[in-house]
Amino acid sequence: METTHRVFVGDSRALESVDDESVELVVTSPPYPMIEMWDDLFTSLDPAVGEALEAGDGRAAFEAMHAQLDAVWDELERVLVDGGMVCLNVGDATRSLEESFRVYPNHARVLEAFEARGFDPLPDVLWRKPANSAAKFMGSGMIPPNAYVTLEHEYVLIFRKGGESREFEPGADQRYEAAYFWEERNQWFSDVWTDVQGELQSLADGSGDDLRERSAAYPLEIPYRLICMYSAYGDTVLDPFWGTGTTSLAAMCAGRDSLGSELEDAFLEVFTDRIDDVSTLSHAVARARLERHREFVTRRREDGETFEYEATHYETPVVTKMERDIRFHEVAAVDSISQNLDDEYGYRVEHAPLSE
Repeated sequence: METTHRVFVGDSRALESVDDESVELVVTSPPYPMIEMWDDLFTSLDPAVGEALEAGDGRAAFEAMHAQLDAVWDELERVLVDGGMVCLNVGDATRSLEESFRVYPNHARVLEAFEARGFDPLPDVLWRKPANSAAKFMGSGMIPPNAYVTLEHEYVLIFRKGGESREFEPGADQRYEAAYFWEERNQWFSDVWTDVQGELQSLADGSGDDLRERSAAYPLEIPYRLICMYSAYGDTVLDPFWGTGTTSLAAMCAGRDSLGSELEDAFLEVFTDRIDDVSTLSHAVARARLERHREFVTRRREDGETFEYEATHYETPVVTKMERDIRFHEVAAVDSISQNLDDEYGYRVEHAPLSE
């Protein structure tokens, strides 16, 4: 199996290199409005953002920032196939302006924007990104009533374009081989993920200067899990806020094609370093899923349960008929594709079935 992965350096408000209705799944984590580290970015896109912040008008700044994201959502509506899915990781923000502290509900504003574009919202997921600072508790300490609840969770908002789910030919291999185990379904499709946490991510460019520091960044498990949940082999996954390429890395591990768009070309160097180990990573990810399933089988048998079905490609029983054809693929080789363009980069990935 072969997959391709393309990255465009440019503005996601105009995804000119992505064809209409050519993407089956979007997995992304945009810059969060009203998080201070993104102020300069949003101000560069619209000076009205900086003016509102300078004036202490948080509501106006919040709306102006989201107006820039709205232009990206317009592009997602264009490039997604009917029935295509959007999985969008976003957190709310807390901030004091003009001595007034409040929460800025990014998830609610994004939900409103997608509904306005005709997307159907589906049940979302919460995951926890613990703050490590002892000063994370805000307000008046141990004295009521002026303390504030700590904000330590993020949302994965899930949308479908159009009212109908995608259709496949009966018994389509690319769908059934991409199935997940019964116990993975039970964990992944829970509305609260307690087993995923953020991680500190500190990046530097070639000169040694800090490129960006992010606390509780987007961990690989989130895009990998979402790609497995909402796409099949042969599908294309788009991340319009590509960053360090975590979604593309997850797509490589999951055996899907990917597209990414990123404003800062310096991130391409970071990704080049990351894909050096993608073969080892993809093997470890697939092997861990298979071994966790076998541990589940052992526990279930110890509880006196039996299995009716056997997997076709692996020596293990499965709970349901739909799991029988599960087949994992690991990265065997990665080649850079010369695009002869200054603003486009690509990779061709060869995959091999994971063996026993």
